[in-house]
Amino acid sequence: MQKPLFVQADWDDEANVWVADSDDVPGLATEAETVEALVAKLKVMIPELLDMNSLPSDNQMPFELLIRRFDTTDRAAA
Repeated sequence: MQKPLFVQADWDDEANVWVADSDDVPGLATEAETVEALVAKLKVMIPELLDMNSLPSDNQMPFELLIRRFDTTDRAAA
């Protein structure tokens, strides 16, 4: 099995979307309102971008999605 491609997604508070990019997949930059929608987009975009960049790939391309969201909470809420 091939080493998983690494994709990072961060929450954009202003736009209310997850924004994803990857150093492993040239040209990858996308956004979605939910993690599930983001994963669906990545499953289409990753193979397309690998083909467009003439990068070798197997039929199935594993990828790791790291999601980060920074937030705050009030002590009184606990």
